[in-house]
This record gives sequence, structure tokens and C-alpha cells, in this order.
Amino acid sequence: MRVKCVICDKIDKIDDYSPLAKKLRNRPIHTYMCDECNERISGRTEARKASGNFRLYRPKKTENDW
Repeated sequence: MRVKCVICDKIDKIDDYSPLAKKLRNRPIHTYMCDECNERISGRTEARKASGNFRLYRPKKTENDW
């Protein structure tokens, strides 16, 4: 299966029977990201987490969570 990275437009080939290929075929909302872009984004996210400027907003579950 040929897939295209949503960030850099690089075209890769993945196995037709892999779980990723099945997920991309059956759920069009999921998108493919190549390994280089994935590593770059995860590295920058980890750097933001380490700097202290990263806030993860999650829905409030109970009154005591805040």
C-alpha cells in the first residue's frame, strides 16, 4: 500500500496486511506520518515538556481534580 506523509508529502510503501494499513483503510480520519516527521515532532514535544512551558489540558473528572 502506498501512503503519503501529511507533513512532508513523502510517499512510502507499507505492507498491505499490516495493522497500520488496515487502520488507514478502514478509518479515513487517521493519517500517516513518516518516521522522520514522527521523530522530529516527538523530540520537540519532549523538549517543550522539559522546558516547563508545556501544559496538557484534560477534561475535568471531579471537583477535586482542580
